[in-house]
Amino acid sequence: MPSTIINGVEIELDEDGFMIDPDLWNEDVARALAASEGIDELTEDHWKIINYLRDYFKQYHIAPMVRKLCKETGCSLKYIYDLFPSGPAKGACKLAGLPKPTGCV
Repeated sequence: MPSTIINGVEIELDEDGFMIDPDLWNEDVARALAASEGIDELTEDHWKIINYLRDYFKQYHIAPMVRKLCKETGCSLKYIYDLFPSGPAKGACKLAGLPKPTGCV
């Protein structure tokens, strides 16, 4: 299983680069994962999406549907793709430290 070292902590990743243990997530991990996705800087809007996903996941143990993500954050799907070019599931959920979504996020 692949892994990466971030600030001296080994983070195990699945074959698609998603964290195995979401409890090891922190903002430095998000920045490192962003760099691996080709995102140079995480803006306030990136953090709004990331924090929403983390809060939702903590409460429901699943990633929200895309429609709910857009409605609750006030961001259009197009804008989410602008922020996370690989999309809300592959990009945003990965940076938020969530497991790889199984359904349609």
